[in-house]
Amino acid sequence: MSDGAGPIQIRQREWPDTLAVSGLRDTGWRPVPFRQFILKVHGKCDLACRYCYVYQGADATWSTKPTVMSASVADRACDRIVEHAAGHGLDAVAVVLHGGEPLLAPQELFDRIAHRLRGGLPPGATVDLRVHTNAVSLTPARLDALVAAGYRLGVSLDGDAAAHDRGRRYANGAGSHAKVDRALRLIASRPGALAGLLCTVDLANDPVTVYDALVHYGAPAIDFLLPHGNWDSPPPHRPPDDSMPYGDWLIAVFDRWYGDANPVDVRMFADIMRLLLGGASTSELIGLSPCALVVVDTDGSLEQVDTLKSAYHGAAATGLSVLTDSFDAALAVPAVAARQIGLAALSDVCRACPVHQVCGGGYYPHRYRRGAGFKNPSVFCPDLRRLIEHIESRVRADLGGVVSPT
Repeated sequence: MSDGAGPIQIRQREWPDTLAVSGLRDTGWRPVPFRQFILKVHGKCDLACRYCYVYQGADATWSTKPTVMSASVADRACDRIVEHAAGHGLDAVAVVLHGGEPLLAPQELFDRIAHRLRGGLPPGATVDLRVHTNAVSLTPARLDALVAAGYRLGVSLDGDAAAHDRGRRYANGAGSHAKVDRALRLIASRPGALAGLLCTVDLANDPVTVYDALVHYGAPAIDFLLPHGNWDSPPPHRPPDDSMPYGDWLIAVFDRWYGDANPVDVRMFADIMRLLLGGASTSELIGLSPCALVVVDTDGSLEQVDTLKSAYHGAAATGLSVLTDSFDAALAVPAVAARQIGLAALSDVCRACPVHQVCGGGYYPHRYRRGAGFKNPSVFCPDLRRLIEHIESRVRADLGGVVSPT
């Protein structure tokens, strides 16, 4: 069996394939509506990043899909978003144009999506429009058009030139930092246009140097992302023991961030602190908050978060499409429900851990093990526990011990 990109392994049923959504509903559980919609407007990329989970991962479905999302698919996706928002009484939704590299798609498609969403959403409902880009092809004219249409930009940046170019390269091996730096300086001339920076953790890079390089651009938020891997395909330099290299790396950043007089919003750290104080997380990266995100690929197919493509071929698929199915139909897919049931989705190992309410089992794609599916601790389990316990000790000391127990 093949899709043209190599043989596809037949996979046995594993959790959450066996999750009975009807049984969940019988207990009174109800799904949380989607609030963030990722539209894959372009299926190819102009970089060949060393750690890319799409083009170098286990899933090769990108090779069988249209390169660019058509106007008709974009229209249908927008109509489904409007339908979902109206049906659930949502007062706000977030729509992120993604890829591949989204800026390879024509600006007319961006304008069309923005216009259709604003014209279709119920009165009083708002849409937060963003573009997640590597920014290497950004021009002044394109930025003007994006800002005029109401988009803000999230830019991938892994630190200074040496750190960034270690992983984010062109196919010929050349680094991309110089062009990203130029783009970020351009974006800085448009107040409010920069939504944030996304940085993939690389243990070869000095954590404090990376943090200082990111802060330099004045972004309102920074997301530190662990490289994707799982128990069958471990992330780089994640040893098969209880050592904690990624935890130590993140702790160095946290201590630098925590000591800043006016720290930028680092979602991972802020969420951990919020959870320790009895609050909720704002993303699925940490904690037990239900996942309220769905992806529309270039052909209109509905997918879970695309980082699942690092697990196995077809891991993100739902079998649904905006051309034939509502977003409510996706809420009934076992794999989608599994990421909304919180504690019930955790393994016995996780539930026995004292920090499970904060960790939440770790990022869902990082839990995969063939045969057991996703009901495992994160492959970064020791690192997450080390980071959480360190942050707890710092916060507890500053608050005189008044911290919710983990």
